[in-house]
Amino acid sequence: MTDIHALHRSILTLDSHIDIPWPGSAADDPFTDTAKRRVDLPKMLRGSLRAGCFAAYIPQGPRDPAGYEAASARALAMLDAIAAMGSSRDGIASRLCTDSDAIEAAFADGAIAIVPAVENGHAIGEDLGVLAQLRARGARYMTMTHNGHNALADSAIPRRDLADAETLHGGLSPLGREAIAEMNRLGMLVDVSHLSRQSMLQAAMHSRTPVVATHSCVRALCDHPRNLDDTQLDALRDTEGLIQITAMPSFLRRKPDAASASVKDFVDHLDYVVQRIGVAHVGISSDFDGGGAIAGWSNAAESEAVTAELVSRSYGHTEISAFWGGNFLRLLRQADAVAEQG
Repeated sequence: MTDIHALHRSILTLDSHIDIPWPGSAADDPFTDTAKRRVDLPKMLRGSLRAGCFAAYIPQGPRDPAGYEAASARALAMLDAIAAMGSSRDGIASRLCTDSDAIEAAFADGAIAIVPAVENGHAIGEDLGVLAQLRARGARYMTMTHNGHNALADSAIPRRDLADAETLHGGLSPLGREAIAEMNRLGMLVDVSHLSRQSMLQAAMHSRTPVVATHSCVRALCDHPRNLDDTQLDALRDTEGLIQITAMPSFLRRKPDAASASVKDFVDHLDYVVQRIGVAHVGISSDFDGGGAIAGWSNAAESEAVTAELVSRSYGHTEISAFWGGNFLRLLRQADAVAEQG
């Protein structure tokens, strides 16, 4: 275990999807170790989790001007709260990082890298100009939908309470295609988690930058509409994309057994992707504070358990480094390269 501990501490560990509380809530201080949060900066230090993509989560609401205005305001406020995490306080050094070089520099300096993101394209409503505002606040990816269709695309899980039919656009809407082009131009990764199968496949083909599913699992192992099937995994391989396996119990094991989901189940999904499409196309996420938590990895302080399970399955330093962040950093660099091309 000492060798595993040393290995884990030597790796730039990045969790690609963590939620934050709504600013102003009782659990909103990330510098305080509290049972109300599965991820805060003290827990990240204890678990040697060196970087996290913190998501401004926007619940799906009405697709009308008032709904769009409220969603955009919430996204911008949450991104401001995420940016405020990138400072030093109470003996903890953290740093707002918006590119791979900055994340690697923070790791070298012993600081935690805070990477902003947005969950749900409802945040931009029907105004592509909002994307530039999100990017200016550091957002490195946007999840195209959440549960419920929006103006950009169909969701994997329609919202009956919002009168969603099974499909709204037949995949991406024309605006959704324009949004992907604008995200490519701005250097924002296209997150295909939560998209319907058709939307996801269209996004993978349409985007000039490889797409990423920042928090999804494998449908062949757990038949959940949020998981990716073999055709979708193959599309990621063919377009140099990435799936970040996530610690959401119901994505790893179907109910009623989901409550017993464990780190072993988590790595089973990662193994499947490796065997199907290769080491370069899979990584690690938790969805902590958004529903993620499994036996053995219930909060950021227990992150070493994932490394231990990978070691037990004969993965080496190079592969584990790729899973824990190397693959994700590669996509960030590709997004920056595409943005530089214009």
